[in-house]
Amino acid sequence: MDVRHSLTVAVCAAVAALAGACGQGGPAAAPAKVAAAGSPATPAPVVHATESNPPGDIPDNTVFVAYRAPGQPYEVKVPEGWARTDLPTGASFTDKLNSVRVEVPAAHAAPTEASIRNEIPAGKEIRKVDTVSRKGGTAIRVIYRTDSPPDPVTGKVIRDEVERYEFYRDGHVAVLALSGPVGADNVDPWRTISDSFQWK
Repeated sequence: MDVRHSLTVAVCAAVAALAGACGQGGPAAAPAKVAAAGSPATPAPVVHATESNPPGDIPDNTVFVAYRAPGQPYEVKVPEGWARTDLPTGASFTDKLNSVRVEVPAAHAAPTEASIRNEIPAGKEIRKVDTVSRKGGTAIRVIYRTDSPPDPVTGKVIRDEVERYEFYRDGHVAVLALSGPVGADNVDPWRTISDSFQWK
């Protein structure tokens, strides 16, 4: 009777121990779940602004090549590789948002600051009219702003700034027009081109 009692007590103790262990197993799992839920979330990727030059900036490594219209008494350097469209007395050169145009229209007299101002169509925003010296001679210069033609694909219109030079010699006027988006830093390329103009 004592043995049975002892055995019963031992079995009960073992069952109680197992039950306690099982009971402890439930709460023990909870912290793991909380830890998983409380773990830091994956950090969002840091977005950096893309660095870019203003639209229309002509690269510093641009190569300039001489252009001479057949039968015309002048020469000017233009950026290599730009698309050329021939004109009766010159050509226009374009690349993306910039253009260079040179031609020799009929002239009855040497241009003046007043006459060149009057040649700019109404609605253009004239910024400056002056007389400048270039390596190829003196020129009347007018700087004005105008809207570009709509892009044939997107229809987008860009505000352009135009530098127009008129060189005169022996009854001939050469008109050199350089244009690009307002805000583009093309001071050096435009100076290179306008300095390269020379009568032949």
